[in-house]
Amino acid sequence: MRVLIVNDLGTDTGGAERVSLSLRERLRADGHEAMLFASSFQPVADVPVDADVKCRGASGHSQSVLSVMNLSAMRGLDRVLNSFRPEIVHLRMFQWQLSPLVLRCLANWPCLVHVVNYDLICPINTKTLPNGQPCTQRAGRVCLREGCLGIAGYSRFLAQRAIRSRYFERARDRLITNSHWVRGRLSAEGVRVDGVVWNGVAITPERLELCPGPPTIGYAGRLVPKKGVDTLVRAVAIAREQVPDLSLLIAGEGESRQELQRLAMTLGIEDSVGFLGHLSKADMDREFERLWVQAAPSLWEEPFGLVAAEGMMRSTAVITTNTGGLSEQNIVDKTGYTAPPGAVDQWAEAIVRIVSDRERAVKFGRNAREHAERNLSFDAFYKGILDQYELTIQAKVARAGG
Repeated sequence: MRVLIVNDLGTDTGGAERVSLSLRERLRADGHEAMLFASSFQPVADVPVDADVKCRGASGHSQSVLSVMNLSAMRGLDRVLNSFRPEIVHLRMFQWQLSPLVLRCLANWPCLVHVVNYDLICPINTKTLPNGQPCTQRAGRVCLREGCLGIAGYSRFLAQRAIRSRYFERARDRLITNSHWVRGRLSAEGVRVDGVVWNGVAITPERLELCPGPPTIGYAGRLVPKKGVDTLVRAVAIAREQVPDLSLLIAGEGESRQELQRLAMTLGIEDSVGFLGHLSKADMDREFERLWVQAAPSLWEEPFGLVAAEGMMRSTAVITTNTGGLSEQNIVDKTGYTAPPGAVDQWAEAIVRIVSDRERAVKFGRNAREHAERNLSFDAFYKGILDQYELTIQAKVARAGG
């Protein structure tokens, strides 16, 4: 089978990108022809773009323009479609760098639209209001009224929506999401969803014992406000009143790093918080081998949250927010605990309940590993995607016949 994967980014800098890259390699390993089409943009300077075909990408003001009308993406995709002639196009994220113009190229090709976020229904891709509350209204003038967008952003949203509305239904033959949570959000706003396939992570050697040493909690991801890392830092400071040797490891980069470092100093726990920067998957597995708990404290409704699955595959208990795709993965009182976004005291309580009881941490970690192997493995994801490819091809044939 010839598969063309289309995604905004081709760098190993986030969960969605890692899934795209891993899927391409798995398809090739199984004897399929697979290519990745992505922009040239590098979110992290020293992480290269690993796409087979690249179009123009940008940041800042240029990115705002490209997100509406990236002619380089449209023309580049058209060329690769006609030269590679894929049997299936797997369209993932496209509205940040590639722009809705790529939809114009896809009407004649079997196309699986794989929605991994909220950008079809939310111009800021969070479905969260400035006050932190979930947004339950359809995108439109309310985005201006609530302060989510300024005039320039609103104009960009209208332009994107106009182009997408013109080409979307002709492009997509089947649409799936990466969680039931996202499916519910899209369905509530009139988007037809045909299926759900959870993301998956590679099965790695099982950790047989919890590493000796003091209890450690870890976070991996971008250091930006919506990830809620400040909640975790504050909660760790409170938890240390009962578990004085507790430490925190933070892996990732982003605009909030200096602010988080200052917060740790203000709280007097700077010696117990390690900032590891951006890590490769191998380096993260090695650093996080010592964790008792992996935390995902996002303030927004994460569409899936691959880091929780990765933590569970490492035989680590997890604490996640009780909303979004994270809440689907985490089985309360079996693989870990959940807490409301931003609720520092409840986060501290959940942390203490695990790190003050080594046996509980071990039990949750073993349960987490079993759950991840059975439900969150890349093998399970891959099988689900292959099934969706077949259904997409059938849908294209049915549409052509109709």
